[in-house]
Amino acid sequence: MDNTKLAELLFPDVRMTPEQLEDLYPKRDLPEGAIVSRMAPSPTGFVHLGNLVQGLTSERLSHQSGGVLFLRVEDTDSKREVPGAVEILINSLKHYNIIFDEGATIDGDSGAYGPYRQRARKDIYHVYAKKLVTEGKAYPCFCTEEELAAIHAAQEAEKSNFGYYGKWAVWRDASMEEIEKKLREGVPYVTIEANIRAGMPWVLRFRSEGNIEHKIKFTDLIKGNLELTENDIDHVLLKSDGIPTYHFAHAVDDHLMRTTHVVRGDEWLPSLPFHIQLFAALGWKPPKYLHIGPLMKMDGESKRKLSKRKDPELALTFYQEVGYPVEAIYEYLLTVLNSNYEDWRRGSPTASPDDFKFSYKKMNPAGSLFDTDKLRDVSKDVLSRMSAEKVYDLAASWAKDYDTDFYAKLTADPDYAKRILAIGRGGKKPRKDFAVFSELKACMAFFYDDLFAAEADMPAFDKADIVAVLADYVNTYDAGDDQTVWFEKIRALAERHGFCPDTKAYKADPTGWKGHVGDVSMMLRVAVTGRQNSPDMYEVMHILGSDRVLARLKTAEERI
Repeated sequence: MDNTKLAELLFPDVRMTPEQLEDLYPKRDLPEGAIVSRMAPSPTGFVHLGNLVQGLTSERLSHQSGGVLFLRVEDTDSKREVPGAVEILINSLKHYNIIFDEGATIDGDSGAYGPYRQRARKDIYHVYAKKLVTEGKAYPCFCTEEELAAIHAAQEAEKSNFGYYGKWAVWRDASMEEIEKKLREGVPYVTIEANIRAGMPWVLRFRSEGNIEHKIKFTDLIKGNLELTENDIDHVLLKSDGIPTYHFAHAVDDHLMRTTHVVRGDEWLPSLPFHIQLFAALGWKPPKYLHIGPLMKMDGESKRKLSKRKDPELALTFYQEVGYPVEAIYEYLLTVLNSNYEDWRRGSPTASPDDFKFSYKKMNPAGSLFDTDKLRDVSKDVLSRMSAEKVYDLAASWAKDYDTDFYAKLTADPDYAKRILAIGRGGKKPRKDFAVFSELKACMAFFYDDLFAAEADMPAFDKADIVAVLADYVNTYDAGDDQTVWFEKIRALAERHGFCPDTKAYKADPTGWKGHVGDVSMMLRVAVTGRQNSPDMYEVMHILGSDRVLARLKTAEERI
């Protein structure tokens, strides 16, 4: 076989050489140890939590090493592409602070190593495809879908491994005459070259020299040392439209873009032997791989992978719609990805998560458990550390998109809303009464007359005693009292009506008392807020103002 002749026959328009491409995409000028990583999603329109996990891992490794993070769109499968998917992807990742140094953008590309959309790199792939054919490492295959189906059926009947290999690779050792004859088929009286340019029904396959009886050893930075079965399949490199498969494209792109570390899901582990084989055939050193285990969740007593069909929390849009702050998602994923993050956070409660030294060595090789309850706890913590102004801004931004009525309330009087949100912030035990912004309206409802509702029952005391307490408080309430005076008045009120003014004393000896000052406080809380749990009552009453406090006390009297 004259491989050079075959290469010229298959790729008559390819004139650029691999050496010229090496010059166009030189090694990056970066500090020693700098990591170049990427996100390379398909534009399917569905951006999921796994994308964010991979993106966050790549972002942390790249940026804390002084390296580069870029976005490459792997759009080789046009059948799966969704219009507008690239914009959705970029906006979603930007929302979660995954910032790219270069790569695909909504308007095009930004960076010196593009194009960053694989379909726009077709000519580049053909240069290396021609190289492989010239070296006898790739060949054209003319099998139809029907012929491939027949091979599959025969393998099934013989109980052989499925795939295009060995005796089943019918075009692997075809002669030049056989190939030329096939290439002449098409429109009559047209040259082979013209048929090729028109698009012939052939694919380019890799000529594997692997043997499944052999094992390869490989070190994955997360999984550790692996032994994998050598690849013997003659995989497709170029499809019949000249567009590469993922396997071929990612090898060429990661080499030319000078990728040092590839973060991807461990569903790609079965393909790893072929990828290593392909890099070797091209004469390149492969990047370091980090294969992340799937996110798991508890389903009864067992674990399972998060499912697009079963679990709405897999989609990133879920967190935006519910109203998780970005900071909470970011922080929670760090706890999921690095086992030492929580210890670091306890020791550095006010530090930025960016100060945490992220390490792939702390990642769970088997995948991590995604715990919604844990996420809510983290979100409460994150929100409790924010200023009232920041919570307001984030809440208003969320409400503008997802709750227009609540947005109108927040923005009608921003200062009033901020005063509400400021209650209980700071100190050793900051308020943690909501985890997501979709819960905030309910938390704030009693501050707005049109949302106020008496939801809770009064403590279980004689109705006459409750009415007497409320009526007495109406007569003694003074909005000008400071917090100390206010509380002393409640203690005195309690004692006047037969309730112990000291909770500890009551617990030590409840004899002769109807209850304690906490019970009286609860009567006032239910009357004013309509619920048994609320932020500090002194601050609540101060914000509501005297008129509304007194009105609600009198209404509660009448209701009882």
